[in-house]
Amino acid sequence: MAWVVGLTGGIGSGKSAASAWFESQGITVIDADVVAREVVQKGQPALAQIHQAFGDWVLQDDGELDRRALREHIFKSPEARQTLERITHPAIRQSIIQQLSQAQSPYAILVSPLLFETNQHELTQRTLLIDASEELQIQRASQRDGQNAMQIQKIIAAQMPRAQKQQSADDIVLNDGHLDHLYQHLAPLHERYLRLAKHPDT
Repeated sequence: MAWVVGLTGGIGSGKSAASAWFESQGITVIDADVVAREVVQKGQPALAQIHQAFGDWVLQDDGELDRRALREHIFKSPEARQTLERITHPAIRQSIIQQLSQAQSPYAILVSPLLFETNQHELTQRTLLIDASEELQIQRASQRDGQNAMQIQKIIAAQMPRAQKQQSADDIVLNDGHLDHLYQHLAPLHERYLRLAKHPDT
């Protein structure tokens, strides 16, 4: 198993920009959001379990998951969300572990917006929080996704509070400037992670 850094941050914090930078340095990046989509694709055991739990309406005519219908359903029903998470979280975790075990780079990055909430930090040796003020998060996410501020605030409110993430993370980068500013903070961390991966006991 590779030496793993868990990378997290709220919506609009810049974790995608950070993970892309690590990837450009030759580091294997596994994205929990991508894995979450993969495990519910047609033919996957998790999709069959979701179909069984919720009924035919969760499938589109082509047999793929109707993500929008399911998202709206679980948004209204905490019980439905829990049912879905009981099915998907173990499948996501298993796939992440498998992909991490195949990583060829000196260390690997696990990107996950819910790193601490879903206990995925247990799969890592170190955690890195890309942090930004709520104002910046709203500004960036609305520019990127075209969502209004109220929608983004709801997403922020549903995630672990910023202060709690700051307490949980080993390393924190405040991403409050340009991308070059972010990269300047990531470069020394990359060097540090290379050293730690080679000599974990130091």
